[in-house]
Amino acid sequence: MPHPEPEHKQLNPINPIEVDDDDGDELILSLSPVKLQRLPHLTDYLSQLPTHNNPLEHNPFYHPSDGFYITPSDVILRQIVYDLSAAGASSGPASAYHRAGPRRHIFFEPSSIKAAIVTCGGLCPGMNTVVRELVLALWDLYGVRQIFGIKAGYRGFHSMDPIQLDPKLVHNWHKNGGTVLETSRGGFDLHKIVDAIQNRGYNQVYIIGGDGTMRGAVDIFHEICRRKLKIGVTGIPKTVDNDVGIIDKSFGFQTAVEMAQQAISAGHVEAESAVNGIGLVKLMGRSTGHIALHATLSSRDVDCCLIPETEFYLEGKGGLFEFMEQRLRENGHAVLVVAEGAGQDIIPRNEAQKQERDESGNPVFLDVGQWLKSELKNWWSRDHPNELVTVKYIDPTYMIRAVPANATDNLYCTLLAHSAIHGVMAGYTGFVPGPINGNYAYIPVEEVAKAKNVVNTRDHKWAWVRSVTNQPDFNRT
Repeated sequence: MPHPEPEHKQLNPINPIEVDDDDGDELILSLSPVKLQRLPHLTDYLSQLPTHNNPLEHNPFYHPSDGFYITPSDVILRQIVYDLSAAGASSGPASAYHRAGPRRHIFFEPSSIKAAIVTCGGLCPGMNTVVRELVLALWDLYGVRQIFGIKAGYRGFHSMDPIQLDPKLVHNWHKNGGTVLETSRGGFDLHKIVDAIQNRGYNQVYIIGGDGTMRGAVDIFHEICRRKLKIGVTGIPKTVDNDVGIIDKSFGFQTAVEMAQQAISAGHVEAESAVNGIGLVKLMGRSTGHIALHATLSSRDVDCCLIPETEFYLEGKGGLFEFMEQRLRENGHAVLVVAEGAGQDIIPRNEAQKQERDESGNPVFLDVGQWLKSELKNWWSRDHPNELVTVKYIDPTYMIRAVPANATDNLYCTLLAHSAIHGVMAGYTGFVPGPINGNYAYIPVEEVAKAKNVVNTRDHKWAWVRSVTNQPDFNRT
């Protein structure tokens, strides 16, 4: 059977839309056509692959009916908000992605599948849930019996023996934080990894990790294509910071925000209970401030939120010290939330610190929380030598990322796992499953590896943060 979905499919233009403008006049518009993003498939480099009827057809848990199986015309639009004006409607084709879900025909015989699952990078709530649900869905939905866990991240492919997984073994994994499979950073050796995948006979590879892991998944996918191997590769994006682009959010993010709120509440209690008390809370967010932003909006106890997307300064008019003094004079206490990536450009560094990198090749960040604590105390003792100040510094990083996922994230992890399996079974490879505008889609892993999800400091949400905290914009001009 040929490739079930053509590449670069251009869907029919959307029919004209009739609306009334503000003056009551009728406005007739025709939105641009939809450009369906290319999704890699095994048949791109392996022709004449046999197909099989989807075993869900006879699965006792399902009763397939019209609309159950996803068709080539089922797509998810990336942009769903349009300005219905001539300028807004003529901005070019709208991007769309294949909708995630089961297909009527699959490209793997379940009895011949040998699946590998690996977790890489830092911890995140929900990692164990994703692994558990991959195992259960492969086993119960598609009848796969050879499922293996790769220990210790990418290096585990070529340096450690795998663990055979089954539903009984993973039954309670979702109740635990961290990853039972263990994880690590670095250790990426492309040819050793693909050699191990090929030699051990894996024909489905599920890779759970962050942006560095997704870049590695791109290389693995390309090398498998170059070798013309019938191996499906999918990445499941994991980043507690929510900095993965295109998808609505990353799994574990909502749990992280809930835990961050607890840290902020503790900082608020400490600040209220001291003379000129400052509760300083550092939250995760190397390149983006989503956790700090959402926790600030949810808490309402925060007086100032500092994120990597906005610069700030300490001294002078409109600076942080001036604002903190104002709050201390007004309320007797203040709560300051800072994302770990904020202020890195103004923290003094020696030459060695400028060159330092972690195992994944990322610049090593200095502790902005400890630096701010020191600077706040020094400033107060300098300008107000006869007054007390108490700075309580709370860093809940490892508490947040090591907890089990909450109910919402557990459900999300299950849907991600099922979406990934349905896609691989349908012959897709080199893709990432994820929600776009609330609907699950398949996105080329190359796009996800490059895309970033930064806080837009010019939108309504950041304006809302500033209205809640009344903090300055730290703009010197």
